[in-house]
Parts: sequence; C-alpha cells; structure tokens
Amino acid sequence: MRIQVRRTGGFAGIERSATVDTAGRPDADDWRALAEEALADPGGAPRTGVPDGFAYEITVDGRTVHTADPRLTDAQRRLVSRVLKEGA
Repeated sequence: MRIQVRRTGGFAGIERSATVDTAGRPDADDWRALAEEALADPGGAPRTGVPDGFAYEITVDGRTVHTADPRLTDAQRRLVSRVLKEGA
C-alpha cells in the first residue's frame, strides 16, 4: 500500500509532502487499518478550512480524499501525522 500526504497552506504557505510504502513492513496491517478508516470519509472536492489553516490531500493507492483544518477526522489526523513523521 502506498500512502501519500500533501499539506498546503498555513501561515507561511509552505507545502510539505511525504510518502510511505507499507510493502514488507512489519506494521503494514496497522497502516492499512488506519488508512481505510481515514478514507472512510469520502472527501471529494477540497473542503474550506480556516484562515491560515492547513489543507490536506491524502492519497492511498490512487484514491484521494481532501480535507482541511479543523475538519479532519481523528483517523485522518493520525494518518497525516504519522506519514509526515515517518515518510520520505
């Protein structure tokens, strides 16, 4: 499973992105469960966030969800945080 996160916006407007490939990872099942929960919200068009907030594009194996602060679900927030921390 390939998980990509792209974060845009914020006060400085600096874009940040990261990708995690779960193939061969011992925690692949945990990643899959979290990704499936995060994508359970269909998303669609980018949601309007708050001024100077972040907007997120979460893509898992070609399926994309758009969301923005403060409207992330708990699963989306956990997935975004984990991918941006551990991804390349």
